[in-house]
Amino acid sequence: MADPRGFLNVSRENPTRRPVDIRLQDWREVYEEFGDDKLEKQASRCMDCGIPFCNNGCPLGNLIPEWNDLVYRHDWEVAIERLHATNNFPEFTGRLCPAPCETACVLGINQEPVAIKQIEVSIIDKAFEQGWVSPQVPERVSGRTVAVVGSGPAGLAAAQQLARAGHTVAVYERSDRIGGLLRYGIPEFKMEKSILDRRLDQMMQEGVRFRPGVDIGIDVTGQDLRKRYDAVVIAIGATKWRDLPVPGRELNGIYQAMEVLPLANRVQEGDLESSPLDVAGKHVVIIGGGDTGADCLGTSHRQGAASVTQLEILPTPPADRPDSQPWPTYPMTYRTSSAHEEGGDRLFAVSTTHFVDDGNGNVKALALVEVEPFEGGFRPVPGSEREIPADVVMLAMGFTGPDADAIAEQFELSVDGRGNLNRDAHYATEVEGVFVAGDAGRGQSLIVWAIAEGRAAAAAVDTFLTGSTNLPAPIESTARQVLA
Repeated sequence: MADPRGFLNVSRENPTRRPVDIRLQDWREVYEEFGDDKLEKQASRCMDCGIPFCNNGCPLGNLIPEWNDLVYRHDWEVAIERLHATNNFPEFTGRLCPAPCETACVLGINQEPVAIKQIEVSIIDKAFEQGWVSPQVPERVSGRTVAVVGSGPAGLAAAQQLARAGHTVAVYERSDRIGGLLRYGIPEFKMEKSILDRRLDQMMQEGVRFRPGVDIGIDVTGQDLRKRYDAVVIAIGATKWRDLPVPGRELNGIYQAMEVLPLANRVQEGDLESSPLDVAGKHVVIIGGGDTGADCLGTSHRQGAASVTQLEILPTPPADRPDSQPWPTYPMTYRTSSAHEEGGDRLFAVSTTHFVDDGNGNVKALALVEVEPFEGGFRPVPGSEREIPADVVMLAMGFTGPDADAIAEQFELSVDGRGNLNRDAHYATEVEGVFVAGDAGRGQSLIVWAIAEGRAAAAAVDTFLTGSTNLPAPIESTARQVLA
């Protein structure tokens, strides 16, 4: 245990965000540096519980009490070894994961939980700065080959694990750069792409071969991949977006979030001078109150929108954990992201009825109505109809599943009732040698689940290829299933 009285003497402290007026002038990450001395104090709050619910709350099974103790004792180099033992990419989860480990923290029952996520990202960033992250090249090559389709967190995790097991791995990505949503879905202010690139560089030195700009079924067939490789891992994510089929949906100026965000990221990559969907000086309405909606919000602020309004059909979440979502489950509480702190209005318990035409085929307003829960759904509140100006509308209502039709046809796979690719408990499909990992098999989920599934699928593939495996895989548990 780091400090037996740490949780009594030290209060939770998070890193400071850069002033709004400063950070809106660039696309850099929003947080200021958090000193080692502060972080070590935060690590001292960990109680090293007899049953570490934080560990159980994490789909990766991260050894959180262990590296908290190591940080407190200034042993950062060993801390990164323990962190990497369960997580290939803590620099991603430390920035992007909603931290179910923190909501499962025992200290969080009656205090603020340990700042696990901040400790995690600080360990990996220091490790890169100090040169402690080096390629792990296998001692011997197995002679077996694996194709990974999709380069998001699940595909990258599977690829890295299999390469370290000695297999020759090639990652296929239909976009022009590797990274999936990490590259083109996550805004720069949440994770600068240099963070992704440094990890990809490590993977290339470990022998992973990247094949961007290859669309399976167009540039190469599934049959070709099966002939060329001993195994195939499909990790295409869940990119089929949810639409809003209301009158006026066909008007110009209404876009899916994933039509907007990649263009903004391409500007940061240097591909474009400015985004074709730049919203400078425009009234923006974002439909959807989740993380993707917040990404659209922060992007709109940086592009100079005249106003931004974010809509959510659910009622305003409570400030504290509701009784119906007891510890250690992940509670739906009111959260304020850095983008919300930067401005804009948030409207809860409202539903869009139609979009208003300006007479020239462009959207000029959005008509909405307040709603209330009713028989498992929502019903409109009489007399609550109104319009709000909208030059641009962004739909950020989540994803319904993988864009699986083409892949299913190419590999002769089946899909389940939710549109996900079918697989068994070992990530294997009905086609021998073809495996499915991440959101393609489980539906839209968290980045930490994607990495966990990539690691577990890699262990299953290694077993398929060699008859056994030494690759670690996250252990499924009832607690983690609840937290998912």
